[in-house]
Amino acid sequence: MLQLANVPSDRGSKYAVSGGTVASRKEADAFLKTLKRDKKFAKATHNTWAVLLSDGTPLKGDDGESGAGMVILRMLEREGLHDHVVVVTRWYGGVKLGGDRFRRVQDCVRAYLEARAA
Repeated sequence: MLQLANVPSDRGSKYAVSGGTVASRKEADAFLKTLKRDKKFAKATHNTWAVLLSDGTPLKGDDGESGAGMVILRMLEREGLHDHVVVVTRWYGGVKLGGDRFRRVQDCVRAYLEARAA
């Protein structure tokens, strides 16, 4: 598991991004369960995620952050990254971010992809 904490922060909201190799919905669910064993992540406002399986099946979860899973999924598709789940975690800081929340999700995924390639 690769994990980056405090990637961006915006108006009090803090973000982290985590990811790892998975080959099925069951493995993606297990990855999320393992992540949430850490109380910090279990108490997060949102744990949005996506994975593009090698057979082309897209899976995603918004966890209350409507549309965020699709943002992650589109970035994985553009990158051609299969069988790899990426989870963007947000701890709400008290100020609604509007459309900027999608930019922060993109920032997290970009930072993850760069760290993974390094």
